[in-house]
Amino acid sequence: MLNLLERTMNLGFGLFAYSREKIETVVDELVNKGEVSRNDAQKLVSELVIKGKEQREELKKLIKDEVKESLDYVNIARKEDLLTKDDIKNIVREQLIQGLGQNQKSNNQD
Repeated sequence: MLNLLERTMNLGFGLFAYSREKIETVVDELVNKGEVSRNDAQKLVSELVIKGKEQREELKKLIKDEVKESLDYVNIARKEDLLTKDDIKNIVREQLIQGLGQNQKSNNQD
């Protein structure tokens, strides 16, 4: 039983990228070989699908974290770090308004 559990875990890790259909095919083969009972087959499929989804999410997070860390290390700007055209227009507009306000003050003082 422990050997079956170990093989099941290995199967789960190895099949995390497979679709439910592929997993069902592999489990059917295990049933046909007598390595898994029919009663346990559906439960095994469900468990492997759930583990596959969890592992995909963990892998996505790991990749995302590694890419972010690498970009931070080489000091590359991310999309959220960049100014848009609208941001630049607003900055220039504010600078012009401030400049015009200062010019009016100095003209009024003269």
